[in-house]
Amino acid sequence: MRATSFLGIGYSVGVTLEEFKKKSKKIPDAPGVYFFLDKRRRLLYIGKAASLRDRVRSYFSPDLFRARGPLLVQMLKKASLVDWRKTDSVLEALLLEASLVRGHKPIFNTELKDDKSFNYVVIIKEDFPRVLVVREKELKTKNLKFKNIFGPFPNGGQLKDALKLVRKIFPYRDSKCKPGQKRPCFNRQIGLCPGVCIGEITKRKYGKTIQHITLLFEGKKKRLLKTLTKEMKSAAKEENFEVAKELRRQIFALQHIQDVSLIKDEYRSHSTLLGAIRPGRIESYDIAHFGGSANVGVMTVVEDGAANKNEYRKFRIKAAKPGDDTSALREVLARRLGHDEWPLPRLIIVDGARAQINAAQKVLEEYGINIPVVGVIKDDKHRPRGILGPSTSLRVNDFIRNHEREILLANAEAHRFAITYHRKRSRKNLGIL
Repeated sequence: MRATSFLGIGYSVGVTLEEFKKKSKKIPDAPGVYFFLDKRRRLLYIGKAASLRDRVRSYFSPDLFRARGPLLVQMLKKASLVDWRKTDSVLEALLLEASLVRGHKPIFNTELKDDKSFNYVVIIKEDFPRVLVVREKELKTKNLKFKNIFGPFPNGGQLKDALKLVRKIFPYRDSKCKPGQKRPCFNRQIGLCPGVCIGEITKRKYGKTIQHITLLFEGKKKRLLKTLTKEMKSAAKEENFEVAKELRRQIFALQHIQDVSLIKDEYRSHSTLLGAIRPGRIESYDIAHFGGSANVGVMTVVEDGAANKNEYRKFRIKAAKPGDDTSALREVLARRLGHDEWPLPRLIIVDGARAQINAAQKVLEEYGINIPVVGVIKDDKHRPRGILGPSTSLRVNDFIRNHEREILLANAEAHRFAITYHRKRSRKNLGIL
């Protein structure tokens, strides 16, 4: 491999896809970020991994189409080179991936995801900047001035764990910390806020913390360590030993990041990449509108017999014509399947009969995914009267018979969630708060 200045960071050229199949040991079994490029070395896709070798190998699996769908196969057909950058931890890989995706916007990172639901980390422009997590749509709607924006982060669980790690190294202020309080905020009491709330930290010192967080989120760890080391030596020279001790702690923490939770999340995401299905998971979908207006769709999740509301998702219908429920269902499912970081379910439930089941199955077939679909049939008062399985008979499948309660729970939750979301959208459209 010969050196180049790929993306202005100084990577190797990497290897061709054919070379990779023969020389996969070139890629380290370590965390990092990988890149697929076309023959002109234009960037097609950026990803991260807990193990670069295992993750990139998975793209050459014979069942890739079934596991990931046609868009990823299309990307690989255009790709000629694969490159990578090793990091010292999964946390750094997560942050570097987000920084590079935002800066370079590779076409397949956009096409493979429905990025309207992605999270971003923002630093608010104010005297003591808050560090917050916001959604894509909130970047334009929130009445805030941003000092920095980092992301997108497609996996909310990983981002949550990442911020826990970052905040232990560099305590920062969030919206629960209000300057001028008489008593310390809760996060100050547990060491996650530097004391902005009760005036324990100066604007200048807190500004340095924000600079350190910014360097970390920009993937500039070496520069950050150099900065911290310089500050530590300066503090020690001035005999400010408490500050020097804290800076030494931060340096040590950065050099020994314990991101076990992120590795666990990465493994779960990697399992999904290979088409793994979470056995206890059931997903249900419903569409809601009134006369074709405020057209929305939802996904609800029941896992191991209980509703998992943290996994519920909302979708504003964009392409389907008003009132066309089957087209809306197809759109929602296609957007959902674009999220390879979400676990696949054991069963998919739709509200309706054969037309809705066929619509869902068609989308699954297009993505090469084999998951059974059932429909919940309702009476004229919208009460369940039967479950329509893969065949024309009712309740023919053993799984359906054994999990009827969970199926009806997921369907009822989808109907409730869809109606609630639809009413909220309708009120907003009418200008009613």
